[in-house]
Amino acid sequence: MKLQLNIQPISTWLNTNNEPLIISGPCSAETEEQLLTTAHLLAATGKVSVLRAGIWKPRTRPGEFEGIGSIGLEWLKRAKAETGLPTAVEVANAKHVEEALAAGVDILWIGARSTVNPFCVQEIADALRGVDVPVLVKNPVNPDLQLWIGALERINGAGITKLGAIHRGFSSFEKSSFRNEPMWELAIQLKTLCPDLPIINDPSHICGNRELIPYISQKALDLDMQGLMIESHVDPSVAWTDAKQQVTPAALSELVERLTVREPESKNEVFVDQLADLRKQIDKIDDQLLQKLGERMAIVGKIGEFKRDNQVTILQVNRWDAIMNKGISFAKALKLDLNFTEKFLELVHGESIRKQTEIMNAGKVEKGIAAETHTEVKS
Repeated sequence: MKLQLNIQPISTWLNTNNEPLIISGPCSAETEEQLLTTAHLLAATGKVSVLRAGIWKPRTRPGEFEGIGSIGLEWLKRAKAETGLPTAVEVANAKHVEEALAAGVDILWIGARSTVNPFCVQEIADALRGVDVPVLVKNPVNPDLQLWIGALERINGAGITKLGAIHRGFSSFEKSSFRNEPMWELAIQLKTLCPDLPIINDPSHICGNRELIPYISQKALDLDMQGLMIESHVDPSVAWTDAKQQVTPAALSELVERLTVREPESKNEVFVDQLADLRKQIDKIDDQLLQKLGERMAIVGKIGEFKRDNQVTILQVNRWDAIMNKGISFAKALKLDLNFTEKFLELVHGESIRKQTEIMNAGKVEKGIAAETHTEVKS
């Protein structure tokens, strides 16, 4: 079911002549000199469409730098006047919205820590009612697509039609190379539910370090995201917040220059015809895969009945190990990705366990319902 949002195309409310769309600026506005110098250097690259800066910074623990506060809005206003760049600021409550709008901020965004809280999002939505300003909504900290969608719906419900999403990755207990796991599949699901919704990638917060930003930036563009939000600082080594994930304006320019921008569609008739033929082949194979999975699950059902009738447990660890080992060996021979193979086999095995469990306990459930009905009749 498609997500019903009343939104305007991004090209109607933001200059997208620069390709790709780049929103950049310091993680935090620290001093007027730092912000203005960074802004001028970014504008000089000719590759930045919007200047961003953190004014209010939600911190995990008290005592850490929580942003310069309202005075930073005046610095941002001056930076806009001197460079011509529109500005963007994160807001977390109604007061932030009012002050940012009063200072002439062009674009507001809602941070991941706010998106996770519907009360917070609703307060912001209420403050935006009757205002014509673009709003970008970051994904929540935790991987919950419904929370992300809910925040977008609340803002849209307040009459904001210049609306977009920011994919900044998700918190995970598993340690990896990233500060926040990309979990691209959630951004893809959102795009599938609402194809017209602009999605901008935030590689700075996904990576947590500047070395990985080019890789994530390219992947985001290859997934047809509309742009990138990359943190930039005149001297990242002395940044007050998130120093490791910020790049200099010169490094940003070089990074953007090296990105390959691809089109989602092609007008080349030969390409279109060949792609259509290859997709037909994929569709045929997908149909065969599903048919074989259906046949496999039918046999799983028979095994479940056989185990039930002979009082045998559902799980046999040795059998599962044998399936996994055989599958991985076969995958290597076929040059399939081993991580993908493991996940696929685990999904199939999980569904087999679920189906056998359902068969094993079907009689008990029916008896339980019958007993409950009998008790109700007696009472």
